[in-house]
Amino acid sequence: MTEHDLSVRADTLLVTWADKTSTPFPTIWLRDNCPSGLHPQTRERVLDLLALDDAPVLCAAQLEAGCAVLSYADGHVSRMPLPLLSANRPGQQAADPAAIAAQLWRSDLGASGLPRCPAAPLMVDDPALNAWMQATAAFGLSIVEGLENRVGAGIDVAERVGFLRKTNFGTTFEVINKPEPNNLAYTAIALPLHTDLPNQEVPPGYQFLHCLANESTGGGSVFADGFAMAEDLRVEDPDAFRLLCEVPIPFRFHDAEADIQVYKPVITLDGAGEVIEIRYNAHLAGIFDMPAEIMSVFYQAYRAYMAKTRDEKYRLVLKLKAGEMVVFDNRRVLHGRDAFDPASGLRHLQGCYVDRGEFASRLRLLSQAKGLARS
Repeated sequence: MTEHDLSVRADTLLVTWADKTSTPFPTIWLRDNCPSGLHPQTRERVLDLLALDDAPVLCAAQLEAGCAVLSYADGHVSRMPLPLLSANRPGQQAADPAAIAAQLWRSDLGASGLPRCPAAPLMVDDPALNAWMQATAAFGLSIVEGLENRVGAGIDVAERVGFLRKTNFGTTFEVINKPEPNNLAYTAIALPLHTDLPNQEVPPGYQFLHCLANESTGGGSVFADGFAMAEDLRVEDPDAFRLLCEVPIPFRFHDAEADIQVYKPVITLDGAGEVIEIRYNAHLAGIFDMPAEIMSVFYQAYRAYMAKTRDEKYRLVLKLKAGEMVVFDNRRVLHGRDAFDPASGLRHLQGCYVDRGEFASRLRLLSQAKGLARS
């Protein structure tokens, strides 16, 4: 938006834009964000904020070559680019290419409604990678098709997005039936819908599960949008929703090598009240120890959310094929598995995690690349 006028007020610069709207910028904010206060190479802040007056005295302001040139009583002169001011108006968050609104879904989405993308373009074409990542962020779930028939092919796609997250299960993991499992995923029994590792202080973000073989009887993969279930619960039973947001419960994983536990609520909201995280794993939930006076009502709330994980209205079942990889937001989308018969054939998935921060970082970098625009 083109500038219209600059007006110096007490402790404030008032910018009037071409559409006649005005934005006040406090002088302390202007000095704090003066480009001269950033390191020229790293662009990190080097200004000592405490070296400034509480309200620096702005004496004059004029427009010059796309900048607001600001002169202060202490002799400092700032050149504030107008796009910087326009993009960072007080009370308005700057646009973030990684802030993609969640598109809630239920079982009626169907397997055909999921975002799908061939693997080959993701490895070489940034616009294709950007489009697939945006769709994955919106739905929380997508399918990558046509992966090479080799261990590590899915890992290569994940590393195009960001650094892999290492957990107590390693940097990568093999989902197969094991003789001495330390996790139910390494068995052949059915897995109810859950999120992985809610016992971690920060659970892993996006999970990548590459199907190398799925020849056994059974073993369908089950998914549900945890945000959709939470939002439905918010409408149907506000008290239950509130308890799941406010009451932390213990989550714990322990074996011979690790004992990792944390207290967190099942549903996490952001400052605007939007659901941003689900921690739900009945197998890793510890012994509830909230006060007795809320114990019974909390169980009712917990069971209400659990009932939704069993409701066919939310469940999407896929029979993954060799060469397919499912990618999903582990802090939003619950996943599970039907039981399978290991004697009837091999079932082998290779998995890894990429944290949400890495995923968002790649989206921002892709948006900055020439020729890419956020859809």
